Amino acid sequence: MELKALIAECTAYDYKLMLEEKKPKSWLKSVSAFANGVGGTLFFGIDDNGIVKGLDDVQRVCEAVSVRIRDYMDPLPDVEMLPQRIGDHDILQLKIAAGSYTPYYYVGDGQRVAFVRMGDESVPATAEQMVRLVLKGSNKTYDSLHTDDRVDDATFTILANTFRLRTGQEWKGKYLLSFGLVTGTGNLTNAGKLFSDDCPLWQSRIYCTRWDGSEKGDAINDAEFTGNVLMLLREAMDFVRSNTRRSWEKLPDGRKNKPEYAERAVLEAMVNHLIHRDYTVMGGEVHLDIYDNRLVITSPGGMYNGTLIQDLDIADVSSERRNPVLANVMAQLDYMEKRGSGLLRICKETKALDGYKEEQRPIFKSTPTQFQTIIFAAATVANVGDGDGQVSETMLSERQLNILKLIKESPTISGRQMSERLSVSQRTVERDLAILKKLGVLRRKGKDNGGVWVIRR
Repeated sequence: MELKALIAECTAYDYKLMLEEKKPKSWLKSVSAFANGVGGTLFFGIDDNGIVKGLDDVQRVCEAVSVRIRDYMDPLPDVEMLPQRIGDHDILQLKIAAGSYTPYYYVGDGQRVAFVRMGDESVPATAEQMVRLVLKGSNKTYDSLHTDDRVDDATFTILANTFRLRTGQEWKGKYLLSFGLVTGTGNLTNAGKLFSDDCPLWQSRIYCTRWDGSEKGDAINDAEFTGNVLMLLREAMDFVRSNTRRSWEKLPDGRKNKPEYAERAVLEAMVNHLIHRDYTVMGGEVHLDIYDNRLVITSPGGMYNGTLIQDLDIADVSSERRNPVLANVMAQLDYMEKRGSGLLRICKETKALDGYKEEQRPIFKSTPTQFQTIIFAAATVANVGDGDGQVSETMLSERQLNILKLIKESPTISGRQMSERLSVSQRTVERDLAILKKLGVLRRKGKDNGGVWVIRR
């Protein structure tokens, strides 16, 4: 059997020229890492360059491996030893299955250490990774964990209103229990906290930035949002609408809008990142970065099963969910499809834009610690001109258009009065006013008190 054929069966592997019997940690750390992840294979009798050197006594090596795993691993991982012969050489293929009772520890030298795979290395798990391993081993997820917060102290107006709007059905309080947001004893789960109006989980945040150019440098606009996951989604989509462009083409019976991004694709991507992000990373948040030529969303936590998305065909990606309670609620709200086809939907919606080229296909990247979606701007917007009946304009949100309407009716209107008329916070109005001024649509004439607003177009 060729070595290439052996390696092709493995999602991760390590080469060991010989068995280190007196220093078992040198290879048992890989056994621990594979068992704590997606599994993998150790090849004994092959050097670091992949050259087969062989073992003198493969049977004795098998027995020694078995003893070391029994003496130094806790709990015992599920392994399979497969002696192989390649040419004139004997090697040992040690296959380690992904474990169900994580974390798997190396216990020796006065240490008790759980390892994880980081690229082609096995490294000690961090405190955050240990939390995830413990949850996995206890068959629990972060969003399903019970908290000390009581449902009587929380409100769910945003969730109820969203449910009515998107499903056309009346919200019922019993859904809190059936959706997994509340326990039978009246305590909130972490998912319940995330959907409560005053979400206390400070890691539930999103940073939004519109950069000047195609790289990070000067920011044209930025905003930070914290709290309820549905509010984060709404604010992120408003930020995208306010900071991207569109063109439109005159038609005999009207005009055809040509947005810079397919809104459904961006919505699908935002939902994907808010649902599948790793909420155990206390210092992490979702980042939305908009450049001249692309939109990038980054969230903490790689693929839940430990694979790398760039190594997979997205049509075959399984729908394993890090936060199944969140995913179920978003599916009930019709924000996502239950069969896990979000990545394909992002590609499909982007491909439907006018002027789409294959090099503009969305890109998905992951590392063990983060996931990233890159959606490229439509060429019809980036290169639009004034000829042939096409006009380029800044895409304003409906709220910003309503602000301009109020100003047109009353140029002296204050930000507080606008917030009352539009039923939004004054901070939101002030942010939109800053955007309108930055874009050159609006300017302030005179002092803050006694001045007037002037629409510049």
